[in-house]
Amino acid sequence: MVKGRGLDVVQKPIIVVQTKTAEAGRGRRGKRLSQSAGRNASTRQETCEVLSSDRMTCPSPPVDERSEVTGLWFQLDNVRVDFESVAGGPFTYHPNPQLIPLNLNSLSQPYRFKAGGVIAVEGSGLTLAMTREEVIARVGQEECEVKTLDDTRLYCEPPPTEPSPDGMDSLPALTVVMGRLQFSLGFVQYDSDTPSPFPLAAQAGLAGGTAIVVLVVLIVILMYRRKSKQAMRDYKKVLVQLETLEINVGDQCRKEFTDLMTEMMDLNSDLGGPGIPFLEYRVYAERVFFPGQQGGALSRRLELPEGRRATVEQGLTQLCALLNNRTFLVTFIHTLENQQGFSQRDRGCLASLLTLALHDKLEYYTDVMKGLLGDLAEQYVAKNPKLMLRRTETVVEKMLTNWMSICLYSFLREVAGEPLYMLYRAIKYQVDKGPVDAVTGKAKRTLNDSHLLREDIDYCAMTLTVLLKSGSEVQPSPVRVLDTDTITQVKDKILDQVYRGAPFSHRPSADSLDLEWRSGQAGHLTLSDDDVTAVVQGRWKRLNTLQHYKVPDGATVALIPRSQPPVQQGVSQVFQTGEKTPMLEGEEEGGLRLWHLVKSSEEPEMPKHRKSSVRERERAKAIPEIYLTRLLSMKGTLQKFVDDVFLAILSARHPVPIAVRFFFDFLDELAQRHGIMDPDTVHIWKTNSLPLRFWVNILKNPQFVFDVQVPDSVDAVLSVIAQTFIDSCTTSEHKVGRDSPVNKLLYAREIPRYKQLVERYYSDIHSTVSGCYQEMNSTLTELSGSFASEMNSTLALHELYKYINKYYDQIILALEEEPGSQKMQLAYRLQQVAALVENKVTDL
Repeated sequence: MVKGRGLDVVQKPIIVVQTKTAEAGRGRRGKRLSQSAGRNASTRQETCEVLSSDRMTCPSPPVDERSEVTGLWFQLDNVRVDFESVAGGPFTYHPNPQLIPLNLNSLSQPYRFKAGGVIAVEGSGLTLAMTREEVIARVGQEECEVKTLDDTRLYCEPPPTEPSPDGMDSLPALTVVMGRLQFSLGFVQYDSDTPSPFPLAAQAGLAGGTAIVVLVVLIVILMYRRKSKQAMRDYKKVLVQLETLEINVGDQCRKEFTDLMTEMMDLNSDLGGPGIPFLEYRVYAERVFFPGQQGGALSRRLELPEGRRATVEQGLTQLCALLNNRTFLVTFIHTLENQQGFSQRDRGCLASLLTLALHDKLEYYTDVMKGLLGDLAEQYVAKNPKLMLRRTETVVEKMLTNWMSICLYSFLREVAGEPLYMLYRAIKYQVDKGPVDAVTGKAKRTLNDSHLLREDIDYCAMTLTVLLKSGSEVQPSPVRVLDTDTITQVKDKILDQVYRGAPFSHRPSADSLDLEWRSGQAGHLTLSDDDVTAVVQGRWKRLNTLQHYKVPDGATVALIPRSQPPVQQGVSQVFQTGEKTPMLEGEEEGGLRLWHLVKSSEEPEMPKHRKSSVRERERAKAIPEIYLTRLLSMKGTLQKFVDDVFLAILSARHPVPIAVRFFFDFLDELAQRHGIMDPDTVHIWKTNSLPLRFWVNILKNPQFVFDVQVPDSVDAVLSVIAQTFIDSCTTSEHKVGRDSPVNKLLYAREIPRYKQLVERYYSDIHSTVSGCYQEMNSTLTELSGSFASEMNSTLALHELYKYINKYYDQIILALEEEPGSQKMQLAYRLQQVAALVENKVTDL
């Protein structure tokens, strides 16, 4: 079909195709137009039929399969119109379609057809250059209406009665005409009804049985339809809820991100005042070297009888000299590691004590650490080199962690500290905007699905006017809280606002203060998490909230010092950590259990006057995963701050710390020394030594760097971000599916981008000029002098001697068997140390 204008004035419209003989061995399925013809070009033409002034039909001129089409045009009297100039593309010839006979296995037998059905014809290339309307099918002398045509099948509906055959044939034949092609596909024989072989009684019984079956089927169908309609109604309700949630997530992300950026602008202005509350180096080192220990080795004073202090200190000085002997130190470490009772915790403690004792000799410490890492590499190369540095199972691995912490402290303060602190503040701000269960630690706003509050908790934001005493004046200050907050949560939010930007250690604890509600003539009322007004239902007691006390929006409150600890002191402090402690004797005799927003093993019991309907609660209860959209909302709000932290850690925009370049060069040399050519193995070593050993620890524990408190709800979010950082540093392909953990699905799109960031970071370090050993030694010397005065090396030496005393015989034996030790009389010198420190009788 050709469309145009003024076609009816053409006297003789012709379609012309120009071809040339194709070169040998150049066969192609389709022949496309060429811009030029060869010498042996020939033309073929067909006359077109004008249907109207704007339509005409032109049959394609036949082309030999061995020929190549070089041009096609319309000859409209004296006007030549090239097809490609009007169609915008070449004219394509396709191979002839192929149709398979109806009874391919037995061509002599007719095709049996039952009236009312359709005939299916199989073939290939049926729709390459043909449409259903252009195909003509006939059974005998009557038309077989073409119903469907695709590339491999043709379906046509024959007449309801058997048509007359063509010519002298006894049966009608199926003929299909496609353009110039005509296919005869075999004879068609209609099936005729034959008398039933069953007797009348059998037919009656069969009819009765069929009726019963039909009745049963109808009943089943009716029941099924009823159930299906009910399920469809429930499904549509869920769809409506999902669509609403999907719309709300986007709106919520935009709104909360705007609120968060406003809060962060206020925070930036605060940072210009008191600044980021970095911990001083001594506290930072104590928390990194001895995690989880209160009052570590840097805080305590060595307690000795005054009469023995000078002698003991002299012995510890000699011990320090021994530790500065490489042979003694390496033998000492290997001997202790070989002891069966020397636990993994002892190994970490020993490494940290050695770090303190040798902090003023970091260059020597680094040299020993490199030697021990070389010994460790020899062990793993013989087994599985990719497992090296994966965990902290040896003394040298903990020494490496401490070494990285010392060398990267300046980078933390100058580069990575600010985005990390902003991320912490952004998380805390977002978590506090939604309800947080004070008992379970679950929150509405989180990234961690195991800490997600999967219930529809109704709450209202409130603004309390807090009276603050500044000198002799009392100044009101607005503080945002929730009506579902417990009294301790309210006090914490007030303290966060009042002491905004101040170090956490410089502010009073919530337990040392009482919250007092002041309501004009009604007087003052002290609010508490647990008092005689607490609601008790069965074996459950609910913590008091602002809603329980019916504190209105805009109420005036004040924080006042506690005159004396109440009976229930410490209860609210425990709720934030999630630990269980003894409760009040009078109230706990019946085995009461405390709860806040949701019960740990039962469904929540909300007041009847709340807005959510029973149906909404039942629907949410049936699909708890519907609340996973809250994770997406939280992720979208925090995305900028997560990106900023990852860029600060892994971007080459800032100078790469010299310690990182130095250690990565050392790992490259170590791989070459052991003949390891696999780049993935070296990548894993680098990842295990820096991102997973140092940065993940800092990401999960901002309290190691800043003077802040990290509640469980914030820690849960940081754990997801840290896991994302871990996944970004691995070499394996990040594959996710329906069964993947929600936390991995959450950052599935970002992890490939972060992986590229890690690979580029490693590549940039590798491409830089090596030979930074002299610069590294200068840096280590500077670090030794900068922080040595803050290290309690005397106490560290005394603690180290406790290990020597415990394994004294084994250490002496190892030193006596070591050839280098014998020349320097190291065993004798250790015996002198023992005699001075504890009057040990030795064989001197």
